[in-house]
Amino acid sequence: MTDARARDRRVYLGSHPVLFALLAALRRKPVRRLGRTLVVNDRDAYLAALTRIPLDRTAEGTTGGAVDRLAGSGGLFDQHGDEHRQARRDVADRLGAAGVERLRPVWTELLGERLAPLADDGPVDLVPLAAEIAGATAAALLDLDADPFELAAAAREAGATAARAHLPGLGRRRAGALSEQAAERLLALVGRNERTDAGLAATLAVAAVNTTIAALPRAAAWVGDAGLWAYAQRPEMVDELLRVTSPTPLLPRVAAAGGEIAPGCPVRAGDRMLLIARHAADAHRQDPDPMHPAPARTAQLVFGAGPHACPGARLARRQLGDLLVALAPHRPVVVAAEVDRRAALPSWRTLIVRGTA
Repeated sequence: MTDARARDRRVYLGSHPVLFALLAALRRKPVRRLGRTLVVNDRDAYLAALTRIPLDRTAEGTTGGAVDRLAGSGGLFDQHGDEHRQARRDVADRLGAAGVERLRPVWTELLGERLAPLADDGPVDLVPLAAEIAGATAAALLDLDADPFELAAAAREAGATAARAHLPGLGRRRAGALSEQAAERLLALVGRNERTDAGLAATLAVAAVNTTIAALPRAAAWVGDAGLWAYAQRPEMVDELLRVTSPTPLLPRVAAAGGEIAPGCPVRAGDRMLLIARHAADAHRQDPDPMHPAPARTAQLVFGAGPHACPGARLARRQLGDLLVALAPHRPVVVAAEVDRRAALPSWRTLIVRGTA
């Protein structure tokens, strides 16, 4: 699977070269402290950070902080107590088993239509397909009458600019202004439905769109490069692909109170923790193996843990599973690929495949 791993490595080095080169250099130590920042690679320390350390959900430089800047009050991360729990219950209901099955026809219809050229050896770019699936699914999830591509583009831009606005550097002020403009465009789209809070809708749209566009093309490329199409219908293949591609490889968090995430490794209130999901899930060491998959508890780590687990995990698994089943009869291979250097998450800008069956 050397070719598959090498191609996927291009996504990281092309989109966030300095950051991921630094993380690779630091990964040999379970937890490494750099001033007030802890780089957490170890699985147990990663779990401890998410389940035993109180977190500041909207601190500067965190996922919640980016969403808070994007959406303002009402976002999923800036609520506490009963309000926060009710918001998470609402999201869980929309993304539960019944909710995902209600949404499923949205993307299965698109897969049937957009992948048809593969039957005649025609090329298909999986990135715009993933964007259309993400936008259409988000619109259905939020009861929005919005063009899928317009919604996807707005959510991608909002996610990318919000992330850049939280990075240090000389261009931070300009990035902040661009982030506010992108937020206004997205909120104008998601605010059309008065039944859903605009902040919550923006949170869901940014998360769903950016992770879908990052995950689907990368997973399909890995299967094609590694020659794994014979295993495409196995549920273990889905979990293994999500584990190794880790669509959200890095979870930035800030401690709201002190604690300990590893023996002799204290955390103080205000410490920044860079939780490396791909290292905790062994994505950097263990290739996907549907016949000998990693334990489910390991694969699940790419979606977080405990009260901070991603509520969209079921949706992500179902969409990827359906994509693999739709692609498998054609046994496609990648014929052209270009990294997206502006995306919030490691992603392809184009990933063109052609059937070989």
